[in-house]
Amino acid sequence: MPRRVVVTGLGAMSPNGIGKKAFWTNTCNGISGIRRISSFDPTTLSCQIAGEVQGFDPSEYYSETDLKKLSRSVPLAIAASKEALHDSAIDLAQFNEEDFESLGVIVGTGGSGFDFSEKQFEIFFSDQKHKISPYAISNSLVGMLSSEISMYFGLQGRSHVLSNGCTSSTDAIGYSFNTIRSGQEDWILTGGVEACVTPAMMVGFERMRVNPTHYNDDPTRGSRPFNLDREGFVLSEGSWMMILEDLEHANQRDAPIYGEVLGYGSTCDAYHRVAIMPDGKQSTRAIHLALKDAKINKEQVDYINFHGTSTIVNDKVETLAVKNLFNSLSPKIPVSSTKSMIGHPQGASGGLGVSVSLLSLYNNFLTPTINQENPDPDCDLDYVPNKGREKNLNIAISNCISFGSKNSALVLGKFSR
Repeated sequence: MPRRVVVTGLGAMSPNGIGKKAFWTNTCNGISGIRRISSFDPTTLSCQIAGEVQGFDPSEYYSETDLKKLSRSVPLAIAASKEALHDSAIDLAQFNEEDFESLGVIVGTGGSGFDFSEKQFEIFFSDQKHKISPYAISNSLVGMLSSEISMYFGLQGRSHVLSNGCTSSTDAIGYSFNTIRSGQEDWILTGGVEACVTPAMMVGFERMRVNPTHYNDDPTRGSRPFNLDREGFVLSEGSWMMILEDLEHANQRDAPIYGEVLGYGSTCDAYHRVAIMPDGKQSTRAIHLALKDAKINKEQVDYINFHGTSTIVNDKVETLAVKNLFNSLSPKIPVSSTKSMIGHPQGASGGLGVSVSLLSLYNNFLTPTINQENPDPDCDLDYVPNKGREKNLNIAISNCISFGSKNSALVLGKFSR
């Protein structure tokens, strides 16, 4: 019989709040973390705003010497992981050898190390090859992210990275869920991280024309999902990590429980490198597969955390996907986009969405979609506009859509014995 998988700890490093408490409070209150870019001079860019984790001090986790060898994504992931471990009542100081060998890491990211590699390319093309870091190769490997987390905490279980574009951490959590459910592991540190607010990334997305250009003087209004006048997504960074655990294992150590992972589904449009299939069929099917895996009926769904990037196509297609599946039920199901407040953290999106969904279930509260000022007639669901509200919640879905035509969804439930 498949084992039940629960979430026993959460950690968050978000543009709108450092730490789970600040992140959740600010998200409930509709507080945006989008500002003018501060990590470099954005003057030459058409879009000069982003969601950066403000006030984060990586030197709390690494020496200045070590930080020169690392991508920013690593200390962000370490900070969120450390909080998740503590929140789960895990004391590594009390671990024996078997404990360290049993706890693994499965993390999702779109391009961990991109910031480090970008700086190395700058050095290379400035004809200063002798200044290239000896860690240029290792840091360019996405798989090093989980290794860095494992090494920091001494965790000797499996150490894997899923890099699947914007669905990366949804898939990492789904992979972790299936690994525990099948009995291969008892607990896993999982989630997502991204640190992609760099000059080259901004220019790349600028060339794709997917970023807003009219909100440089009013950054908090730049991410505006489902509005008729939306222009595109605001790039952001952050990390959201969690402990997934077999229920019996969690009970044995009297761990706190935020909720339960019930099902996972994933599909591919097989359509385009960056565009979404307009009919939303495969996004619909991913949600359907997750519900089927969870053995949950459509009528039981109380809330959906949308991918909700604020691009013209994504918002329409995701809305259509839900309407295709839920039909007459769709107007009754509240959905919201947390990205309206923090921007789009790429491969960390699933960690973000799952964290919000779990905290919503745990607190019986729907977080808002802010900047709802000029509704798009094609986006006609209940997006919890501008202000959060209380609601008794039992079942939630976290949905993600990615470049490369990928779709993934997770079904989450309020925990009950």
